[in-house]
Amino acid sequence: VASVNNNEIDKINILNASIEGMHRALAQLSITPEHILIDGNRFKPYRNIEHHCIVKGDGKYMAIAAASILAKTHRDEYMKKLHEEYPVYDWNSNKGYPTKKHREGILLHGVTPYHRQSFTLLDPQLKLDFDH
Repeated sequence: VASVNNNEIDKINILNASIEGMHRALAQLSITPEHILIDGNRFKPYRNIEHHCIVKGDGKYMAIAAASILAKTHRDEYMKKLHEEYPVYDWNSNKGYPTKKHREGILLHGVTPYHRQSFTLLDPQLKLDFDH
């Protein structure tokens, strides 16, 4: 498992960051794969190793499903650690998705060093009702 931080994502965009993360994970392998299966429709070649992109591949190949579980579990553990440091953003339950409670945290407390700046954090039309 490999990660790309929010500052890198802001510089290269989420798609390129996803591909970069896959390349970093591949670089950690002790054995060079003969073939790479990618969940999705985009990938940049890695060390001239043959690859195939499979849309919804996690539902078609056990290897992709296993990699998806590893990635999600790793991300969830990371979000729990962020929640311990910044509990007002509800990262332990929203897993990084901008829920209403997370947006309220941003509105009331601002952003953290972990927030992506290239992402629209608050809808300019967003109205929060604190009476209910």
